[in-house]
Amino acid sequence: MLYLLDGQETERLNFKLLEPSDFDDWVELFKATEILKFIGQDEKTKPEELCEKWFEKIFDRYQNDLGGMNVLIDKNTNSLIGQCGLLVQEVDSIQELEIGYSILPKFWNKGYATEAAIKCKEVAFSNNYSDSLISIIHTENIGSKKVAINNGMKLDKTTIFKDMQVNIF
Repeated sequence: MLYLLDGQETERLNFKLLEPSDFDDWVELFKATEILKFIGQDEKTKPEELCEKWFEKIFDRYQNDLGGMNVLIDKNTNSLIGQCGLLVQEVDSIQELEIGYSILPKFWNKGYATEAAIKCKEVAFSNNYSDSLISIIHTENIGSKKVAINNGMKLDKTTIFKDMQVNIF
């Protein structure tokens, strides 16, 4: 499976593939209605249904070598804290390799997204997956903008992606 970081680690995190047994931990993301617009989800839809769709997309990516989100496990607590990975995306009719990340709200502002995103960048470049990487970030998502900047990325443009106005870093 291309672009996946299964078995990789950072100082505080282990990367692993998503498994159906991760559902109960991950559904918490979709209960945080303030972030649903940032990930293109309808807040009127039940969290369990949103999580099911998320899992389907990830497993489809895994099966079709389109990269995918890896589960991030805190080494000290063995808790699932988020997801991060390399994703094949099409933006403005151009195929790109994106560093995507989502962290459960109770783990925000601890540097986990930056730590995982830096690892994704290192793996992508050391394996020659692409000459460049992007992050697709909703224009109002200040936290994700900071992660991209901390990962050495710069704002390239603003565009529409999946019916949302986004910044491409």
